[in-house]
Amino acid sequence: MYYSTKTYGHDRGLSCAFRQPLATHSHCSLIHGYSLAFSFKFAARTLDDKNWVVDFGGLKQLKEWLEKQFDHTLAIDKDDPKIKELMELQDKGLADVRIMNGVGCEKFAEHAFYFADNLINKMTDGRCRCVSAECREHGANSGIYEMEILEV
Repeated sequence: MYYSTKTYGHDRGLSCAFRQPLATHSHCSLIHGYSLAFSFKFAARTLDDKNWVVDFGGLKQLKEWLEKQFDHTLAIDKDDPKIKELMELQDKGLADVRIMNGVGCEKFAEHAFYFADNLINKMTDGRCRCVSAECREHGANSGIYEMEILEV
């Protein structure tokens, strides 16, 4: 198996705010944010005609998706009990809101994984898959979502 990785570091400025409403024991239940970083690991049994797993130049859509989802946005869990109040921030022009099925670095890694896997699978006609995605809040905290691939 061949592997390659692609990283979008903290320096990219993916400044996303969110809150985790069920973390009532923690300050994480408050709106807070990070300059998120993402790393992806791709796998293929065979290389392309240029001896690459992934043509990194073809990942523009992944970068654009990350920017759309996480660049100066407020990510809200679709089940947040304060969703109405949080949406008012967007209505008043105070936030660029993204409603998601779960927030936090583990869920952000999962969302990014599925976008990247779908994109890379199409780009390579099924030759390559995303095997993991990692979302880092900062140097000490990250969440990883990975999927076992039975066939590539």
